[in-house]
Amino acid sequence: MSGNIIGERFLLMTFGESHGRCVGAVVDGCPAGLVLAEEDIQRELDLRKPGQSIVTTQRTEDDRVEILSGVFNGRTTGAPVAMMIRNADKDSRPYEALAATPRPGHADYVAKVKYGGFNDYRGGGRFSGRITASFVMGGAIAKKLLREALGVEIVAYSLEIGGIRARGFTLEDAAKNRYLNEARAPTPDAAEEMKSKIITTRGKGNSLGGIIECVASGVPLGLGEPVFGSLDSDLARAALSIPAVKGVEFGSGFSAARLTGLENNDEYFFDGGKVANRTNNAGGIVGGLSTGMPIVYRVVFKPASSIASKQKTVDLKSGSEVDLVVPGRHDPTVVPRAVPVVESVTALVLADYALRAGAISPVLRKRDVD
Repeated sequence: MSGNIIGERFLLMTFGESHGRCVGAVVDGCPAGLVLAEEDIQRELDLRKPGQSIVTTQRTEDDRVEILSGVFNGRTTGAPVAMMIRNADKDSRPYEALAATPRPGHADYVAKVKYGGFNDYRGGGRFSGRITASFVMGGAIAKKLLREALGVEIVAYSLEIGGIRARGFTLEDAAKNRYLNEARAPTPDAAEEMKSKIITTRGKGNSLGGIIECVASGVPLGLGEPVFGSLDSDLARAALSIPAVKGVEFGSGFSAARLTGLENNDEYFFDGGKVANRTNNAGGIVGGLSTGMPIVYRVVFKPASSIASKQKTVDLKSGSEVDLVVPGRHDPTVVPRAVPVVESVTALVLADYALRAGAISPVLRKRDVD
């Protein structure tokens, strides 16, 4: 398989499968001198690990990270940072029974054909949401680098789940509340409604989709390279690499189709002698370049594909159509656990572009990060 690397100056390579021995990440291009410990990575991994609440899969994994290289005396050395977590609570038996009956909504059949049946199909293998742990490992380093070198803060949250949308909140509300509730919502009221619907839907053997909104504040003006290296195109590419993502929009997004230019344009004004925008319908990116305004974009997740309801599929051995009920432990919605994943891929892209622009030095002096 190719396609497992993202980035040019700050690169992430991921490896591992859902039911293999481990899932891991290698970050290359991280500047030397960044204070880094396993606790920094673990803090982010704990936000996405399974088995934490009733609204997620009950597969229980500690996801204890090990840093294998690239850190010496508590700081990055400039060499590749290799990390891994081991898969412990895996039960592959249900997937042996499903080997000939591809699950609707999953990549089982297309992967089997593409790789001649040699792919690891257990738990979805390389196509499982479990591989996003690698995104979070790399993203944890990128987030810390951006925060300490540039003051960039990234906040994502569940804007909508199952048609229930959070309203009437500030970014400060979202930053405060998102990890205090199981739905990862920006307000307590929305969290309760979302949780209730998730539990009800799960009880019916079904699943829900939703929308995660992500805001990156403090991003320097001018990151991006037109035309095929535009910042928004690479952010969209990274977000669409998350399993179950089916759409991305920036700023006013699809609603811009119903606005006029006068309504959608972000007018300029002088704010204390500095040029600023009165609105942010562009989502912080114009012409593929960051504007200095907060980057705001939304990521659409389809309903989780593994459900406990009867569906139709085919038996590849007998050549007949059959009924299928997917066994195992699955998320009734992937949205809450995907919040830190969206933050991570955002950080990976921004760190890469900041290094490419020279906004972050390849060697961090002590005064730059302490």
